[in-house]
Amino acid sequence: MLKQLQHILHTSNCSCIIANGDKIESFYQRGIKDLYELLRSNRSLLEGATIADKVVGKGAAALMIAGGVKTVYADVMSEPAVELFDQYSINVEYDKKVVNIINRRGDGICPVEERCTKCDTIEECLQEIDDFVKSIM
Repeated sequence: MLKQLQHILHTSNCSCIIANGDKIESFYQRGIKDLYELLRSNRSLLEGATIADKVVGKGAAALMIAGGVKTVYADVMSEPAVELFDQYSINVEYDKKVVNIINRRGDGICPVEERCTKCDTIEECLQEIDDFVKSIM
């Protein structure tokens, strides 16, 4: 399943692919938007799911863990995300591990990654993510 999702991720212009049972869904928004919305409105898609994503930082990892995912692949995954996945015993694969996810301008750390840096649990990360989402609305 993971290889199939990787193929879809790399041959379409989506940012994330989620497979759960017979259902495979593609997502196209940037950053954590799709995962954030799924966690609040369609959590059942995440429960037990396999995910292939282009970039996974600690915030995205927290959202995936909170949703109950089983397996995650990322083209790029941050060290803090890997550590969080390990803490919660989630299976991960990645092509490239980086110190931190970089922001879209390329001049600093991603704001969600930066907010979650000091967090030890997914609950703390989720609070930081909620605060971040509220700050940009």
